[in-house]
Amino acid sequence: MTSDLRGNVSTTFDRGAPASGKTDSGRRGSHAMRWWVLVVLGVAQLMVTLDATVVNIALPEAQHDLGFSDGSRQWVITGYALAFGSLLLLGGRLGDLFGRRTTFVTGLIGFAGASVVGGAASSFEMLVAARVAQGLFAALLAPAALSLLSVTFTDPAERPKAFGIFSALSGAGAAVGLLLGGMLTEWASWRWVMYVNVIFAGVALAGALLLLAKPVVTERPKIDIPGTVVVSAALFGIVYGFAHVESTSWTDPVALGSMISGVVLLAVFAWLELRVSHPLLPLRVVLDRTRGGSFLAVFVLGMGMFSIFLFLTYYLEASIGYSPIEAGLSFLPMVGGIVASSTTVPSLLLPKVGPKAVVSAGFLVSASGMALLTRLTLDSGYVANIMPGMILLGLGIGAVMTTAFQGATAGVHHEDAGVASALINTSQQVGGSISTALLTTVASSAATDYLSSHKPGALTVAQAGVESYTATLAWGAGIFVVGAVLTAFLMPNSALAPSEGEPVIAH
Repeated sequence: MTSDLRGNVSTTFDRGAPASGKTDSGRRGSHAMRWWVLVVLGVAQLMVTLDATVVNIALPEAQHDLGFSDGSRQWVITGYALAFGSLLLLGGRLGDLFGRRTTFVTGLIGFAGASVVGGAASSFEMLVAARVAQGLFAALLAPAALSLLSVTFTDPAERPKAFGIFSALSGAGAAVGLLLGGMLTEWASWRWVMYVNVIFAGVALAGALLLLAKPVVTERPKIDIPGTVVVSAALFGIVYGFAHVESTSWTDPVALGSMISGVVLLAVFAWLELRVSHPLLPLRVVLDRTRGGSFLAVFVLGMGMFSIFLFLTYYLEASIGYSPIEAGLSFLPMVGGIVASSTTVPSLLLPKVGPKAVVSAGFLVSASGMALLTRLTLDSGYVANIMPGMILLGLGIGAVMTTAFQGATAGVHHEDAGVASALINTSQQVGGSISTALLTTVASSAATDYLSSHKPGALTVAQAGVESYTATLAWGAGIFVVGAVLTAFLMPNSALAPSEGEPVIAH
């Protein structure tokens, strides 16, 4: 027992995981159809990311149709977030153990099925159950997509381009969701924000069955049951605690208890992973400085991005009267910025200046865009006052995202690719949960302070709304600046090693 434990600890601290140095010819990455595989993975990723925002736009219509209260409304969002956030690590590890192709296909079928149920929902309970099921299958699908990308594109020349395109779709998905949600709600029905997933899933499923190579399973799968239970409970506690803060307060005993329990269970999880023979999350995945810094960058990005999409949408619709479709269209310059930087930075900038410089500079560019948007007023014009900040945000976010996605899977063993990919999604999800609770409080305090210090009236109420939104954007800018500083200190500036390919059955 003692020798096994000592040996396990030493292998757990294999920080480098130098996959690129392996020469096992049975493992291969890029195959002949790899660029078509990228299309399949991109469609699935777009579906998962736009689903995070497409439902938000349709919520008022769904609420009116199904007759549920304002207090219940958040559960349509929170139900998805809880299932997705708490089960991601398990979903990623299942992909490593049972085959990424299998979990990807299962995730697509399950997500499409849950979407049909949600679209046909006749009650609030049925809608929330469908959203929880969507989150569960997304926890299989999202890590499988990114890890398939990682083990498919192992050529150092092609890998940056593939990650750039994938990151562009990830970054653009939330903004596209706002536009698509507005169009479907206004022109069809709120139910179509659920049904539309079937189209995405159908295209991705057909491609997956035709194109994805079948992996060679050489070892009998072993699941870390204690680690799975503890980390799932920990992530559930953290996400639930911060979600509960939004509807109560930071001193609410349920919210505080959930958050504290979650943090304690995370510490227990780390302790367990040092001692089990087949850990759910081998600590070598996070202890490498490049990967660890990349996970941190994604966490900060998740925190900052939520303030952009949530509170900027509120401003556009509530303060200056945009329709949902107009609000969605107004995000397109940011989408353009994300796509432009995601597809050019990996090949043009990253090899010359290194990941540390790209991520830190990307955060600062995003912070400058956010800072411009803090100057918004009730009569701000789109072209002069809103669009420049949007473009800067997109350019910065795209640069950070494509570099962090590559860095988080850099040099990882093929058997760890799924859990490394899951940790990227987990970092973003937890970051978003924390910032939504934090910035909702900031917005509320800013509005209250403004109302208490100005004469009552309609104009004062409207201006208080603007003050609340710009306060959250100022915090978002600060979060991005902190991200720039942290990554400058923690992330090495060395070239990003490719992942290791996985053994597959040749076509």
